[in-house]
Amino acid sequence: MSQDVPLGKRDLSRGRGEPAPGRDPTHPGDTPPLKRVTAHGLGHQFAGGRRLFEGLELELRAGELVAVTGPSGAGKSTLLSILAGWTAPAAGTVTRQGVSHTGWVMQNPHGVPRRTALDHVALPLLARGRSRRQAAGEARDILARFDLGEAADRLFKTLSGGEAQRLMLARAVATAFDLLLVDEPTAQLDLGTAATVNAVLAQLAQADAIVVVATHDPHTRAACDRVVDLADHQPTSGRAATPTTDRATAPTTARLWEPSGSVAPDAATQPPDSPPWDTESQATAPTTATRPWDPPGWGAGSRT
Repeated sequence: MSQDVPLGKRDLSRGRGEPAPGRDPTHPGDTPPLKRVTAHGLGHQFAGGRRLFEGLELELRAGELVAVTGPSGAGKSTLLSILAGWTAPAAGTVTRQGVSHTGWVMQNPHGVPRRTALDHVALPLLARGRSRRQAAGEARDILARFDLGEAADRLFKTLSGGEAQRLMLARAVATAFDLLLVDEPTAQLDLGTAATVNAVLAQLAQADAIVVVATHDPHTRAACDRVVDLADHQPTSGRAATPTTDRATAPTTARLWEPSGSVAPDAATQPPDSPPWDTESQATAPTTATRPWDPPGWGAGSRT
């Protein structure tokens, strides 16, 4: 006797009777290959820039929803790209096991304005060999999981920001990626709309998919099973130096537009917010001097 499976726990991305990815239908006892992404000593920096992170040890397994957090500029999106194999790390290694199909859900949802929400989810199912009837039925089930059942027949251009973002997540489930990377899914949404997206993020974690979400949002982080904080992997040395000048100790130098032999006064004598020369003393200086570029007989004091 078969056992009923709650709708929220079903793998609606596969058709009835279709074997799970990696399973050999001729050998029912076979188990699907383990899907895993492992990083050792991972670090990265772009040419001429500072190191974003270093010494990252990471193991990602199917069935987990993992958040990548950290301050702006810490390299969250870069790490996603490295995990996908689209960017080579500056240091360390990444090993992918059982991962052949990688997808990415961007910050801003992109869809076809005059196509329905149902079309967006059904298309990847059709591409995987479903009939139109099968694809439509499965697409409606997936949309229902993301609280989009009533929006199935609405055009993409009529969806709200939260609905459009949830639609992108639903389409990702229909595509059945081995590794799904979600970049700041709530970054462009107001708090109320973001809450609707965070509420369905757990739907992404399926037994046969690795899901990684880069986020600043504490509510998105709370919806995940595990958190990788890049703030814990910031470089301790070797940052590219940014040239700076200490105004209190900077040497007095001539400005290019000054007459020969004229120099800017010592910056140490100026208030912190003043320009690097004393405009007040300039205003009270004698005005009888002739500048080298003035015509003969044209004294500074003769100008009005």
